Amino acid sequence: MSSIDNKPASTWFSSDNRRLIIQEYGIFLAFLLLAFILSLSNEYFLTPGNISNVLLQTSINGVLAIGMTFVILTRGIDLSVGSVVALAGIVSASFATTSATAGIAGGPYPFYVALAIGILVGLACGALVGLIVSRFAVPAFVATLGMLSAARGATLIYGGGKPVPALTPEFRWIGTGNILGIPMPVILLAIVFAVSWWVLTRTRYGRYIYAVGGNPHAAKTSGINVTRMKFSVYMISGGLSGLAGMMLSARTGSALPQAGIAYELDAIAAVVIGGTSLSGGVGRVTGTLIGALIIGVMNNGLDLMGIQSYYQQVLKGALIVGAVMLDQKRNQGL
Repeated sequence: MSSIDNKPASTWFSSDNRRLIIQEYGIFLAFLLLAFILSLSNEYFLTPGNISNVLLQTSINGVLAIGMTFVILTRGIDLSVGSVVALAGIVSASFATTSATAGIAGGPYPFYVALAIGILVGLACGALVGLIVSRFAVPAFVATLGMLSAARGATLIYGGGKPVPALTPEFRWIGTGNILGIPMPVILLAIVFAVSWWVLTRTRYGRYIYAVGGNPHAAKTSGINVTRMKFSVYMISGGLSGLAGMMLSARTGSALPQAGIAYELDAIAAVVIGGTSLSGGVGRVTGTLIGALIIGVMNNGLDLMGIQSYYQQVLKGALIVGAVMLDQKRNQGL
C-alpha cells in the first residue's frame, strides 16, 4: 500500500503529498504521458501489431535491466552484461545448430541442454565477477569492465569470429514462439519480473539486498553476510544475461559474435530512469520495468516518426543524466 493511501482525501493535494505522489507514481505518469504524445504523433503507434513489437523490443533489455537492478541496489554496477549476452548466446547456439560447419559443440543437442548451457555460462561469468568484487574488494566498475572485454574476447575465440546459424526450431521457439498469442520473449520477461518482484518484496533475501545497499556496515553488524550477498547479485545478473543472450539468438535465428554491444547502457538507463538509486538501497523492480518500457516506446515512436537513431542516443543519454540528477537531489534532501 502506498504511503498516501491512508490519508484523508482533503490532504491529498497538499505540497507534501504532491511530492509523495510524484515519488510513488511519477515514472508511471511519465510513461503514460510519453505514450499519449506518441499516439497523437503517429496513427500506427497504438495498433496491436506495433504494441506487440514494442513489447518484443523491450523484452531483452527488460530481462537485463532486472538483473542490473539487483546489482545497483547493492551499490554495484555491471558493465559486462552485453558481452555476456554474446558469449552465452553463441555458446548455447552451438549446442542447438543444425549446421555441420557451425556446430562447434557438435550440435544439435536436445533443446534443454542448450538452454542449460546458456544459463550456466551466464552464471559462471557472474560468479567470477562476484568473486572478484566481494572477496577481493575490487571496485565493481573495474571488475565488470574487465569481464566486458574478456567475455567479448571469449566469444570471438569460441566462435572463430563467425556467427552460428541454422538454429533448431525448438531453440528458436523461445524467441519466436507464442502462447495464446503472447510472444515467448514477453512471457519470459513477465516470469522474470514476477519472480524478481516476489524476491525483493516478500523474502528475507530481498530485505537483505536493500540493507546491504543502504548501509553495508550496519548490515554486517546486524549479522548479514555482505560478501555472500554481493556475490549472489552478480550471479543473478549473469544468469539473466545468459537468458537474454539465448532470447536474442533465438529471435534472430543465429548467434552473432558482435551481439549485445552497448546493451549494458540500455540496461543501466532503464534502472536509473525507473528510480533505482545508484547510491544503493532504494529502488523497485516495477520502476525498472517501466523504465525499460519508456526506452522501448521512445525508440519505437521515434522510428515511426522517421527520426534517425542518432537522436535516440542523444535522448537516451539526456534521460540517464536527468534521472541521476533527480536521484542526487533526492539524496541531498533538496
